[in-house]
Amino acid sequence: MEPQIHTDIQKQNHQIVFFDGICNFCNASINFIIDHDPEKLFKFIPLQSELAQNILEPFGENRKIQQDFDSVILLKNNILYKKSAAAIEIAAQLNSWVKHLKIFRYLPEFLRNPVYDFIAKYRYQIFGKSDECRIPTPELRDRFL
Repeated sequence: MEPQIHTDIQKQNHQIVFFDGICNFCNASINFIIDHDPEKLFKFIPLQSELAQNILEPFGENRKIQQDFDSVILLKNNILYKKSAAAIEIAAQLNSWVKHLKIFRYLPEFLRNPVYDFIAKYRYQIFGKSDECRIPTPELRDRFL
């Protein structure tokens, strides 16, 4: 049986991007997605939020993400994409040159994810982190859940 997410979110038929809200690299990535998503396909939730925990719990992700926020997660059509699969799925839908990265779908995850894991492991050292999750501007508030 497939996990069911919150009814309100499901009715809106949005794709949800879960991200590390204190990671500067992650926040820059969210800004990039927003800037290249003219159809507003994506909504965003920091992994640190209670809402993220509640939505991901039926998928068995709750315990894992409470300990580690090193993966971007995409919820699309009640399917979770994680790590490189999430990044590629998001990129493929953007109005940008990054949509061409979808060619990497054809590489197996055991080849893609070590690159993703390396970046995730050192993202705080390279890009830094914030003391708290990002607060969206009034213009972007409807893009964040």
